[in-house]
Amino acid sequence: MDIQALIDELNQTDEHQSIEAKRGTEAGKAVMKTVSAFSNEPGLGGGYILFGLERDEATLFSSYNVASVDNPDQLSADLSTQCREMLNRPVRPQVETQLINGEPVVGAEVPEAEASEKPVYIKSEGLPDGAYRRISSTDQSCTDDDLLALFQERQSESYDQSIVPDASLSDIDPEALQEYREARAEMKPEAEELNWTDEELVHAIKAARERDDELQPTVAGILLFGSKKALRRLFPAVRVDYIRVPGREWIGKADQRYTSTVEMRDPIIEVIRRAQAAVMDDLPRGFSLRDDDVQRQEPTVLPRRALREAIVNAVMHRDYRVHQPTQIIRYSNRVEVVNAGYALKAEEDLGEVGSLQRNPIIATALHETGIAETKGSGIRVMRREMKEAGLAPPTFESDREANKFTARLLMHHFLGADDRRWLDYFEDLSPEQMKALVFVREVGAIDNPTFRQLSGVSTLEASSFLRDLREKDLLDKRGGGKATYYVPTDILLSPWKEVAGTSGPSEAESTHASLSTEEDSPDTTGSSLDKRKSSPDKAGTSLDKRVPPEIMDELEELGQRANPETFRRVLRKLCDWKPLRAGELADLTGRDVQYLVHQYLSPMVEDGELEYTIPEMPNHPDQAYRTPGN
Repeated sequence: MDIQALIDELNQTDEHQSIEAKRGTEAGKAVMKTVSAFSNEPGLGGGYILFGLERDEATLFSSYNVASVDNPDQLSADLSTQCREMLNRPVRPQVETQLINGEPVVGAEVPEAEASEKPVYIKSEGLPDGAYRRISSTDQSCTDDDLLALFQERQSESYDQSIVPDASLSDIDPEALQEYREARAEMKPEAEELNWTDEELVHAIKAARERDDELQPTVAGILLFGSKKALRRLFPAVRVDYIRVPGREWIGKADQRYTSTVEMRDPIIEVIRRAQAAVMDDLPRGFSLRDDDVQRQEPTVLPRRALREAIVNAVMHRDYRVHQPTQIIRYSNRVEVVNAGYALKAEEDLGEVGSLQRNPIIATALHETGIAETKGSGIRVMRREMKEAGLAPPTFESDREANKFTARLLMHHFLGADDRRWLDYFEDLSPEQMKALVFVREVGAIDNPTFRQLSGVSTLEASSFLRDLREKDLLDKRGGGKATYYVPTDILLSPWKEVAGTSGPSEAESTHASLSTEEDSPDTTGSSLDKRKSSPDKAGTSLDKRVPPEIMDELEELGQRANPETFRRVLRKLCDWKPLRAGELADLTGRDVQYLVHQYLSPMVEDGELEYTIPEMPNHPDQAYRTPGN
């Protein structure tokens, strides 16, 4: 354990999902909450707790400084004892004391528990109150759904192997089975399963299992081979939607949100083909005529294979426990493929050899029919295809908190002549920063993981590059902790008008400007608090003046110790008045924005009291909250 390196990483990234800094020198219940969270969080690999640090907020970029630990030996012993006795299962952290700037700092590496040992919880509090998850840089109490997911991890079989209640072999579509046979025959004509009956085939590939001496379809069986009637009855929300959106951003107004949508509910092999065809037929085409060509070529602006891999990846790896469609969203400058289920591999390992499979039966069927690439290579194929086409690298966003994965394909020839003329307006930019600025101009926001994917640098290097762009006034920071992202400044966007030859604001500028428009795009998460800190007399006054008087009366009566139900009622009234961002709600109620999101807004969304204005992208820079049907 290199404690100095951990401190450096924490300071570079502000807040960290895997590192927790503590000023206190006692291993009390607050520390045990973090131990429980690190032990339980699926796929995180555990985390580090550092004792003897305090945060210095006086500097421009706040950082953690060493405050020392008075009795490190006693703290180490107490921590080991508490981890053994306070939790339902003994947790054995690796504890070390190291001198940093001449002062002792205690570091504890907490391992992730085995699936069979989860959930790890504080015995005195029991379940569910004593179990925690690590969400972003915070320890959050497990919900009933969290506990269900942790208990399901103990099962040796995957969800796609489980039998579907109320399903029978009559729900299997013979045409879908025939399509599988034909695809399998193309891959391996001598495959022995081609000679089996339909019942033998579905049993062999675990599309059906025996129960009470008869075969019943599994989840994989219905999704791979189910009839349309069965898919609608058994998995009504599991479909693929192709959505055409005007411009470069998701529009909040329902009547302007999209120009067209195609809903596809078919067996997996067919839905992949339909989805690919729907997008490819809709994409603009280029023009080329080589010297040896008789006819002109009209290639699409996106490589066909890259798009295919993005769709296959979404369908193959999505979380089918979540009842919502996979979405393919076509903007004017990019295609985004969004599916339920965060990546099981760490973001830095995406594209590496080897695949962690959420749905092994479905994945095997797609591999054996040649629809999916060899294990773990689909993302590498996307990167290669986009590079060979001269396009921006694909980016991938894995959101553990929202249980969502997004693949983003930009239809932009990277660092072309216009890009380079635009970048010439700015001095001392590295190649990595140039790529990031083009991306943020096109998409409207960027975060540390996306920067790393575009440039291939480490987390610390990405943080350093982004901090430098902030100091150059080219990017503004939004959010906090792992949810930190950056948006373009006017200094960055203004020269693009001259380069692109437009008389009015560019679409990228419009996207950025929409972050502060009054009605459709409430203030960015956290930004109201930033404004209030810098200008306490003026910040928030315009919003306060617009709040209806009866709601303002209730806001003034809230105080800091309001009853949770009363507080929820006021939040509902505010969001019923107009959609509001977390930052605006925090500003109006006088609460910390992260506290408000984790303790109230997210639970209220889960309970159906509130809903996102952009439900398909919970972490969208323009995200706001409203009451259902508002």
